[in-house]
Amino acid sequence: MLKTGHFRPAVLGFAIGALSVTAYAAPMTYTIDPAHTYPSFEVDHSGGVSVWRGKFNSTSGTITMDKEAQTGSVNVAIDMNSINFGHDGLNDHTKGSDPGMLNAAEFPTATYTGTLVDWEDGAPTAVEGELTMHGMTLPVNLEIRSFQCGPGRGGSGEVCGADAHGEFNRADFGVNFAEAFGFDMGVALRIQIEAQSE
Repeated sequence: MLKTGHFRPAVLGFAIGALSVTAYAAPMTYTIDPAHTYPSFEVDHSGGVSVWRGKFNSTSGTITMDKEAQTGSVNVAIDMNSINFGHDGLNDHTKGSDPGMLNAAEFPTATYTGTLVDWEDGAPTAVEGELTMHGMTLPVNLEIRSFQCGPGRGGSGEVCGADAHGEFNRADFGVNFAEAFGFDMGVALRIQIEAQSE
């Protein structure tokens, strides 16, 4: 479990202009913008020799929010075949069916569902949720380090964005390749996300 973060001015994401959080009182649905949403991650390589970083290039889903009631939910799908380390060989190996790898042919999609919680100054500061990956579903909570909304692109609706951080142990999901060689199984998530209402 991660400690709940505190609201901070947006640095990445949900962030174009300034808009009162009370301007939209009714529950609203926001569609994730795949061109501005990239879950990224950091993993150990060779037992601490270096840190490898990658991201997923294809993400979809929705976020619902009622800012007045301070409630909301997250529903995200990630294409596991879109993983990108910047190294084609590692991409293919990670997606492959070797024991302890993602086996994207059998498990092509990871999903994250959760509830927006711990609202401060009209904005959520955390997500309590579950990650489904490699055929397993386990709790994974996120700390929202920045959150902001503004006028929607194209002059309609509203765009919101956030920078969310989390951690999990990949071996818990059966993705334990190289654990026997001393690799750290911890995964650090760094998720930029933008979503727009109609």
